[in-house]
Parts: sequence; structure tokens; C-alpha cells
Amino acid sequence: MFILDRILPFIFSYIRPFIKWFLHAFTRLSELQRICYGARAGASRTSQVERSLTLSKRPQIRRLVLDLDEAAPYVSDAELLDFAPRAARIVMQAKRIKNNVHPDFARLFGTCVTSIWGYRRLMHQVEQLRAEKYDSDNLDHEQKLLRLWQLLMPDTPLTGRVTKQWQDIGFQGDDPKTDFRGMGMLGLENLLYFATAYNDAAKHVLLHSMHPTLGYTYAIVGINLTSMAFNLVKTGAAKTHFYNLVVQHRQDFSTVEDFHKLYCYLFFEFDRFWMESDPRNIMDFREIYQAFEITKLEALHNDSTIFKTNLVVESV
Repeated sequence: MFILDRILPFIFSYIRPFIKWFLHAFTRLSELQRICYGARAGASRTSQVERSLTLSKRPQIRRLVLDLDEAAPYVSDAELLDFAPRAARIVMQAKRIKNNVHPDFARLFGTCVTSIWGYRRLMHQVEQLRAEKYDSDNLDHEQKLLRLWQLLMPDTPLTGRVTKQWQDIGFQGDDPKTDFRGMGMLGLENLLYFATAYNDAAKHVLLHSMHPTLGYTYAIVGINLTSMAFNLVKTGAAKTHFYNLVVQHRQDFSTVEDFHKLYCYLFFEFDRFWMESDPRNIMDFREIYQAFEITKLEALHNDSTIFKTNLVVESV
């Protein structure tokens, strides 16, 4: 199986031009046109468009992809939206696609372009947050940390900035700043978003984490799930979710808020998975965490997958 995985892409790279030539001769449509007209909107279409652009041998298209890749991390929303008409114009010239004959192509193709480079911008944005270290001398950082406590423990005032009380919401020691070293401010921003946007769900999960036998360290698990969400985005596994999301929600591109919502989904679902797994103790965490991650990776192999943040807290 390993040998096949290595050989098949190599073989495909040689036969792909012949397949494209045959299909173009038979349909009179370019590969990108066949994808835009034939593939289902969302991850199926966008992923195929992305692959076609990446594998293109045409100099104009290769230059386009490089230019958009270089610009994407730093563009504003308005500048990102300008990618679509620019890309459509260059591709239509290179492929000799006439707008009066194929009036829908620019729109369908442009939607994919915005989604693709919106995702690549999102990758940069979450990496920037991850790289930002928690700084106890930064007033904004400190206020966000204190706000997290207030949202999760509204009836229990903190006795001090450095206190064992932080362990009540799952930090390891008296000062949470040391727990953010791996995921930086991204870990805190995720925890804070969950507690703000889905407060009932966050407190429900926190209550589960305090179970006398099935409990776990809420904040530390939350930071581990930040790592999972970050890696799903970084490796491209999360493209399925985000490419489908922009279509279903009728938005142009993915945002950092969409990443936060993915995190909230993962935290809520992990809590459910953990409780259903009936762990012996916290020592089972790694095994259950990995099993949970595998279920999400398997789901993302289905190009119709979208993780919905309908976090319903069931009363017992």
C-alpha cells in the first residue's frame, strides 16, 4: 500500500496531460470549466479548482498562483475580494474562455478563488495569534484572562491575580500564563470566545470537567484542542469544513471567528466523546484525545462534511 501511495501520484503526473487533452477534445471545455460546471459547490468544487491551479503548467497561471500566495496573508477584506476578478481575467485569457459564450464561469470560478485564498489568509492569521506570547505586562492580555474567569465563575471572585483558584477552571498552577506557552494567545482567545459566544455550553463543559471520577483539566484540555484545531487548519485537513462553510453560510471567505467556532465545536464534542468513553482516570486522556482526532479527520475526508456549532446543552 505504501509503494502504491508513492507510485500512483508519479504515474498520474504523466498521464494527466493526456486525460486533459482527451476530455477537452471531447467536451470542448477546459478542466477548470468542467470542474466549475460539474462539481458540487463547496469543498468538492473548490478543492478541485485549487488542485487544477496548483498543477497548471501555463506560465500565466503559475505566476498568478505565486502572486496571490504572496499577497494573501496581508490583504484586507476588500483586497481579498479583488482576487476573484483578477484571477478570472487571467485564466480566461490563458484558456481562451469567452465571457459571452460562458457567462457563468467567472462567477463560479471567482467564488472558489476567494474561498481558497481566504483560507490561506486564515492560516496566516491563526499562526500570528499562536506566535503571540502571553505577556503578563500586557494589559489587554491580562484583561482577557480575567474576563475568562468572570465568564466561567461569575459567582466566585478571584482572591488575587496569582492564586490556586485558577486550578478550579483547569489551569495547572497558580499563574495561567505558563500554560499558554505552546499555543500563545490563540489558546486564550479560543477559551475566551467559547466562554463568551457559547457561555451556557462552556459552563456545561466546565461542570463535566469537575466530575469526581470523569473530570479533567478544563483549560489545559481546551489548549490541547486549540492545538488540534490549529493543526487541522495548518495541514489543510480543515479545508473541507471551511470550503463548505462559506457556501452554506453564503459568505465570501473564512474568518478568524469561523476558526473560533470550529474550536468551540471541537471542545463541546470532545467533552461528549470523553464522557461517553467512560475513562478510568485522566491518564486515559492521550488515548481518548487521539481517538477523537481520528474521528474528525475521517469525517473531513468526506467532501460534504461541515461541523455545525449548534451547541445544545441537554438538561438531565
